[in-house]
Amino acid sequence: MVKYIIKRVLYSIMILLLVSMILYCLMRLLPDDYIDTVLVGQMGDKTIAQEDIDRIKQIYGLSDSIPVGYINWLGSALKGDLGISFKYGYAVTEVIADHMWISFGVAIVAYIFQFIIAIPLGIKAATKQYGAVDYTTSIFSMIGISLPGFFLAILLIRIFAVGLGWFPINGLFDATVNWEGNGFGKFLNIIYHMILPMVAIIIGSIGGLMRHTRTNTLEVLNQDYIRTARAKGLSERTVVYKHVFRNTMVPIVTMTAGIIPSLFGGMMILEQVFALDGIGNIAYNALAVGDIPFVMGYNMFIAILTVIGTLLSDITYMLVDPRIKISK
Repeated sequence: MVKYIIKRVLYSIMILLLVSMILYCLMRLLPDDYIDTVLVGQMGDKTIAQEDIDRIKQIYGLSDSIPVGYINWLGSALKGDLGISFKYGYAVTEVIADHMWISFGVAIVAYIFQFIIAIPLGIKAATKQYGAVDYTTSIFSMIGISLPGFFLAILLIRIFAVGLGWFPINGLFDATVNWEGNGFGKFLNIIYHMILPMVAIIIGSIGGLMRHTRTNTLEVLNQDYIRTARAKGLSERTVVYKHVFRNTMVPIVTMTAGIIPSLFGGMMILEQVFALDGIGNIAYNALAVGDIPFVMGYNMFIAILTVIGTLLSDITYMLVDPRIKISK
């Protein structure tokens, strides 16, 4: 186990190194950078000499060639320094640490509800194949898969916030209320504001997992050992939730590797729609002005989540299926 984990960690480091190289090259190949889009643009009708522009780019590290710039960035990143955000004026690690918890909280809650809702419904649809439950869940999953996240978010705002007035349109909490000394009230207000964003991301994410669970369950139900278990007189509930469920989880574990990173990535657009001050919204605004240090830090953050999720997914295989052996 230890040797396997060490080997996978080394592979993950190689992957992260390659990803960082590709990301840095793509960022430097953007048509405009922070100097061109912001600093020079703020001059208005005033002219700025090219040598002044070059000097500013040198200060920001944008005048170096791509290989030299990447080596400098990598050397600093290995020391834990991702640079200073051009747009926000603070260390990239500090900006990420300050804003990631909003996105992280929504993503984790959505992740938990995604499994609580999708897996039981997928199993129920498979055991009641071609019944009312199966058709209903299939339609619901297709809606979740087909509708873009931003469209679903706008639809929820239009119905439940603007139309019915049940929920706030946007924001993390009521800015007009003085929450000083009322931390619990502010916490409840944040949860109230987070209902629509969480519903939007849950509906958009459970469709694929629900269909995947249904397909795997149908495959397991047709296995010989399931027919044998029924022939022994076991109740249908025992057959489904003891024998079928455990074997259904084996391929589903594969999906868990990319769920959390995908939730963080999907939050970028949702945070724009709901005006949430999360890491996705911050990253979007930084990308719009060519903030290379912050966008690099954010993408590496997502990449690290992905490789960690993949490693945990491989290890979890052994927990759901003892037949799987780790090759050293």
